[in-house]
Amino acid sequence: MRQHKEVHGLHPTVTLWVAVGLIGFAVLPWYGTDSNFFTLSWLLDGYPFDGDVAPALFLALQGEKPWLAPVGLLLLVPFLLWNRQKNDPFFGRLLIAVGAIGFAYLMLQGFAIGLRGWRFEWLTALFGELGDRQFGMGYGAMLCAGAFLFLFSVGLAGRGVVGGDVFVVSTIAFVITVVALFIFMPILQMLANAMITQEGTYSLSSFVEKIFSERLWGIGCVTQNIGCGVAWNSLFLAILV
Repeated sequence: MRQHKEVHGLHPTVTLWVAVGLIGFAVLPWYGTDSNFFTLSWLLDGYPFDGDVAPALFLALQGEKPWLAPVGLLLLVPFLLWNRQKNDPFFGRLLIAVGAIGFAYLMLQGFAIGLRGWRFEWLTALFGELGDRQFGMGYGAMLCAGAFLFLFSVGLAGRGVVGGDVFVVSTIAFVITVVALFIFMPILQMLANAMITQEGTYSLSSFVEKIFSERLWGIGCVTQNIGCGVAWNSLFLAILV
């Protein structure tokens, strides 16, 4: 039988990812900087109080971006696992919940609020005009997202997934997340944009019309002296490459 080493305080792996998340939340700029991040010039651009380079903690405390406050609160929840062993059922369940909720909340608030405030009319109807906006996420947000992802992975390992191997579970979770973010999400966003009409509303007929458009599937290059659709051009290019 495998012997579980007794843990005093917070589990080391949990400590690591909570620290990473808190650094992202309280130290690094939450949004992308205008200049190269690694030149550290943002330190001289009003950091940490200027909204363009401020960490999420300062943005929330100054009342500029109150919707970021839950991120910091979620990063503190794992401290409830103080002196808890990895094989304790509560250990895995709490980390799974914190990781899943935190990562999902980060994604949702990022998609819900854009350069012109709420990105969807139903959110404006539900909450009213936002009167604020936000830019693309930066390294602070990236560290928080990574922290939530790997806390979720530690929780799964704590529940015995893949034999409780944290490294293997984390690797699988990371690969799935990267594939989802950089392959499936752009495709889904492209398909969703195809449903948007010129008036800015969503329409299934508009989606069907765009998906089966001549601009995509036209074969005029075979029968006439005009170009083929984008889909066929892409296919031919892929075959040639």
